[in-house]
Amino acid sequence: MTSMVLKGGRVIDPTAGRDGLFDVLVTDGLVAAIGPDLAVAAPPGAEVVDCRGQLVLPGLIDTHGHVYQGVTGRFGLNADLCGVHSGVTTLIDQGGPSCITLPGFRQYVAEPSHTRVLAFLSAYLVGGLEGHYYPELYRPDCLDVDATVKSARQNRDLVRGIKAHAEIGGFARWGVDVMRLASRIGREAELPLYIHFGQLWPKPQQGGQPVHADSIFDQVVGMLKPGDVLAHPFSRHPGGFVEESGRLHPLVPEAIARGLRIDVGHGSHFSYATARTVLEAGVLPDTLGADMHGYNTSVPAPAGTPDSHPDEEDHLFKGKTRFSLVSAMTSMLALGLPLEHVVAMVTRNAARMAGLEGELGTLKVGGVADISVLNDDRGRWRLSDNEGTVVMADRLLTPRFCLRAGRRFEADASILPLAQAA
Repeated sequence: MTSMVLKGGRVIDPTAGRDGLFDVLVTDGLVAAIGPDLAVAAPPGAEVVDCRGQLVLPGLIDTHGHVYQGVTGRFGLNADLCGVHSGVTTLIDQGGPSCITLPGFRQYVAEPSHTRVLAFLSAYLVGGLEGHYYPELYRPDCLDVDATVKSARQNRDLVRGIKAHAEIGGFARWGVDVMRLASRIGREAELPLYIHFGQLWPKPQQGGQPVHADSIFDQVVGMLKPGDVLAHPFSRHPGGFVEESGRLHPLVPEAIARGLRIDVGHGSHFSYATARTVLEAGVLPDTLGADMHGYNTSVPAPAGTPDSHPDEEDHLFKGKTRFSLVSAMTSMLALGLPLEHVVAMVTRNAARMAGLEGELGTLKVGGVADISVLNDDRGRWRLSDNEGTVVMADRLLTPRFCLRAGRRFEADASILPLAQAA
């Protein structure tokens, strides 16, 4: 029997309504107890880890990962690099595998990774090849509703939702047909549909339909069901939550009232200015994903992949990793979101999005010991986005280590960003 006591940290667990200074006793991969002074009651030989001044949280869940390494070209990162070695115990890959490639994703990514890896299955037969670099592979003919629904139903342990895109380049080429098919897949599979908003592809140089950016949201929201997820509310690209006039799209409150949820897929298109517009309009996102991939991190490019990508070309700090899930939490704090809500975004709410509320994203006696320990520092740091906007933060969260089923992993990933002191 192996035991560890995480001593004296601030334990925040929104599911359990717990927020205070506690010890957490872990034995044989499970949470054995939560309370004060547990070291005295721990089994002989238990390791005691001093967590005073740090946050001890349910294992963080990244709702937007790209980890189909090797198959999606340069786009897919190593799951453990983004996961346990970045302080994150569960990753949800957004649209990397399709109904065709899901068996490989299970065998070569989900099963061998120390990180728990789940997937929102791509609505497109090709999945997330090279970060959706080739738009013609994502036309309506490249969706198979029946095959995708069958794959999702028969892989419920792994597939927790469906991924699709609602953006100007696609609508200019094919209208709303792709979104209609994706919506059908989500309904028939009885899974949430996660929709990318904000321009992804350029409009076709010849032909195509005229599309106004502000019309995208109108055309899509009516197709969706409660529990579906609207992604990238803070994107600087047109066609999303903020109209070209600079105001919140008028249908956003209606979408929320209808039970649609909002995920901050951070990514390299994240904009502090857009975020302020959305937040000042009273819209509070539900979940938070990092949206890291091979074009916005500092990993080497595999031979033969494209030389550039839209997420890289406009990168002010090309070749340097700018964000991670935990640094995105710092950004949310700098924007004024309360710590308790930010923690809920990456624990309870993320587990709910995956249909695993009560199983993941919480610390309960007898439950799996997925735990993230974060440094919580005070000072002055400069945060910036790809538009060059600088925000000052007086609180910085960084990952220290995590426990995945009781096994300790240090937060030593080479892609973790370095904070810039003011």
